[in-house]
Amino acid sequence: MASTTLSNTLYSHPSLSQRTHAAASLSPPPSALTFQISSPTSRSLLLSTHSKTKCSPFVTKFSAYEEDTTAPEVPIELKYPAFPTVMDVNQIREILPHRFPLLLVDRVVEYNPGVSAVAIKNVTINDNFFPGHFPERPIMPGVLMVEAMAQVGGIVMLQPEVGGSRENFFFAGIDNVRFRKPVVAGDTLVMRMTLVKLQKRFGIAKMEGKAYVGGEVVCEGDFLMAMGS
Repeated sequence: MASTTLSNTLYSHPSLSQRTHAAASLSPPPSALTFQISSPTSRSLLLSTHSKTKCSPFVTKFSAYEEDTTAPEVPIELKYPAFPTVMDVNQIREILPHRFPLLLVDRVVEYNPGVSAVAIKNVTINDNFFPGHFPERPIMPGVLMVEAMAQVGGIVMLQPEVGGSRENFFFAGIDNVRFRKPVVAGDTLVMRMTLVKLQKRFGIAKMEGKAYVGGEVVCEGDFLMAMGS
């Protein structure tokens, strides 16, 4: 009788293999694991991994932060705003004595009284120096780049804050000149001139100049200006 009871007890419980199979059926397959992650904005990030073979890399999908590709593309003509105008060419002509063909400043785009100025020169194929420099490869002469920068320096110096005189103002010297890249027709030459030292007693001013095209330095140097009252 005791042996019959023991036999019934053994056969009434599921086998070890049956229990293992049942536990395995409750677990998700290793090829499709899903994790739910709470983000600070109470939106869920669904992170799913799928692999068909053991060698396949995990593919992660962040559904909450998908890139918006529906925004319209901005046309190229609207991407680059125009330079501001602080002084137009007529105001420049009231300050500088230069005239065609040697007025080489078209517009002042920034002016800090008695300290610095930023101006532009639009280089076009119609500039009168291109036919001879050079006929097959038009390049703005380096000496004219330096002259244009000196004229921007004159806009700084011929102001009441500095006390320069239009009747007695000269470009006296230049040091450490470097030409980094050629300037060609179609370029916009952006020039910054900064007053470094002013000796009113001797009528001497030292300025630092840099010229750019497309954000890259094309010319730089240290300028010496002579002025009188």
